[in-house]
Amino acid sequence: MTSPTKAEGSGPAVALDPELAATTETVQVKELVGRSPGQLMWIRFKRDRAGVTSACIVLFFIAIGLLAPVISKLYGKDPYTVYADERPELFDSAGVPLHPNGGISSEFWFGLEPGNGYDVFTKLLYGIRNSLGISVAVTVATVLTGVLLGIAAGYLGGKVDFAISRVVDFLLAFPSQLFFIASMPVVVSLFVDPKDETPVYVRVVALIAVQWFLGWMSLARILRGTTLSLAGREFIEAAKVSGAPPWRIIRKEILPNVVTPILVQSTYMLPAFVTAEAGLSFLGVGIVEPTPDWGQMFSKASTELVMQNDITYMFFPGISMIIFIVAFNLLGDSVRDAFDPKTAR
Repeated sequence: MTSPTKAEGSGPAVALDPELAATTETVQVKELVGRSPGQLMWIRFKRDRAGVTSACIVLFFIAIGLLAPVISKLYGKDPYTVYADERPELFDSAGVPLHPNGGISSEFWFGLEPGNGYDVFTKLLYGIRNSLGISVAVTVATVLTGVLLGIAAGYLGGKVDFAISRVVDFLLAFPSQLFFIASMPVVVSLFVDPKDETPVYVRVVALIAVQWFLGWMSLARILRGTTLSLAGREFIEAAKVSGAPPWRIIRKEILPNVVTPILVQSTYMLPAFVTAEAGLSFLGVGIVEPTPDWGQMFSKASTELVMQNDITYMFFPGISMIIFIVAFNLLGDSVRDAFDPKTAR
């Protein structure tokens, strides 16, 4: 017999099957295993349909940007060919595509750009790649700066906190959009003579530097406040008493407890930098032709030639940018709610 039996008299049932007993014990152990905060956050995030959908859309845009050269090669076209010169039969005397809807056809999926005749599909692919690349670089630079200065101000306190806080207050007083527009030509002129043609990499570096200069303060202020609240906690005091150096305390005790605001703020900062970069290119102080860029495409679409003859050209970059910005903002809300389920959206 392998079923549980009772001893003579009274007493609990005894399992005679050791394999069954081991299985029962394993199940009980598994039931008692807890979940880390990261696992709980991931479970809550997976239940949010809007967050998962937004994450898929964002990943799709990132994949499109990374694979732009491959897609362009498979498509058989590039964003730099001037079809108005190579295929003049596709355009009228004003440079407007002859085919309806901006020249959309089986050969040109999203049509042709009025004027120069660039292929809109490949130009949009590379525009997504360039805009996201610049915005990601700005986000990484601002997050690193905000984390370094914000935690240093909150943990070290005293003169360090006073100096960093005054710098933050001073920079927050700048009107960011006007500063971006006014400072871009100045920053570019530091690298290239105004009489010479500005290389693309100089404009990219200038865009990253200008946006970084006024982009890190909000995160630094949030992390300063969070670090101040953590500095008086028991585990921080215990680490100090044990003789741990400040860098180890910051790295082992404080940083793991400020991951939430860093991630949440990053998801809000990146779409804001995408919009700012597109705005600078739209105004002509960012990326310029022939380099593809979301803002540069909007700038071309807003010209009188395009607005009067081919409104279709505005459709593809406009819809793409709206979808990306909305998806990333919803992703930021979902990440925030997953870390702090008590926060009302």
